[in-house]
Amino acid sequence: MTQNIARQITIDTIRDAARTVYTAAVRTPLVRLDLPGGSRAVPPAGEPLEVYLKLETLQPIGSFKIRGAHNAIRQLSPEQLRQGVWTVSAGNAAQGVALAARLAGTKCSVMVIETAPETKINAIECLGASIVRVSWEEAWQTVERHHSDRMNGVFIHPFDDDHFISGNGTIGLEIVEELPDVDAVVAALGGGGLLSGIACAVRSLRPQTQVYAAEPATAAPLAVSLEAGQPSYFPDWQASFVDGAGGKSVVPTMWPLLSQWLAGSIVVSLDDVAQAMKLVAERTHVIAEGAAACAVAAALSGRTGAGKVVAVVSGGNIDLGRFATLTGACP
Repeated sequence: MTQNIARQITIDTIRDAARTVYTAAVRTPLVRLDLPGGSRAVPPAGEPLEVYLKLETLQPIGSFKIRGAHNAIRQLSPEQLRQGVWTVSAGNAAQGVALAARLAGTKCSVMVIETAPETKINAIECLGASIVRVSWEEAWQTVERHHSDRMNGVFIHPFDDDHFISGNGTIGLEIVEELPDVDAVVAALGGGGLLSGIACAVRSLRPQTQVYAAEPATAAPLAVSLEAGQPSYFPDWQASFVDGAGGKSVVPTMWPLLSQWLAGSIVVSLDDVAQAMKLVAERTHVIAEGAAACAVAAALSGRTGAGKVVAVVSGGNIDLGRFATLTGACP
């Protein structure tokens, strides 16, 4: 059953986050993706579209998560900061919370999914956080329950937190400022915190702009939930290199935000994601991890309709060997 809780995510809370977020994050560029055969792709409807990339790979931790993490931790009281903070993550949220904790002068520990790439594990350790490795199942139970007996301190939820979501929403502010006539925005769905923040900002400033989730075919719980009309588990879930997206289910407390603010979910194959990783590297010289490339693949599918489409390249934290293998860069 969907839990009804009062959410405090508005354009005003996002603008409040923007007043301080740049002490930890940077304003990232928006670039047009130069496609083979020209700068425009042609969706099934036959009308051209332009694809732009919002390069969150250029954040200090290589992903957007520093925005939400900083905004969440800056709300804590001195007593809470003395307790330390912890989070659960596939890697990127852990880096964001670890860096934000270090900037705030508090200790941090992270519950990390055992399939997280070593590049993310190493980065977390370099930021001074302690690591507890767990299975996908335990990690997902933790994000659903907002609790773990293993961990101590103040829990910073990696997506189901109004302050975290509002911090993520600063991406939406930047998109509309840089591309006022944007027609659609696409971002990968992990837990929904990135999409909820962006959708709140974008649709508040430009209501006609549609915001879509991108999900891998091996783990697309939002597509299943939208079809069922309620938060649902994805049958036959599979782990993949798209480790920053594709959860096992839609968390009930996130369902009202996602069902209200999103135009739909675009499901793409793992092959399409790998091809998008290769295209982004070839055309922009940017390394996109699986979740980020999932958004690019969805934008290139043409299923957003014609016009100006922004794909949020949410992170670039992937082991280089794995990236080379997926993109065919290794013989």
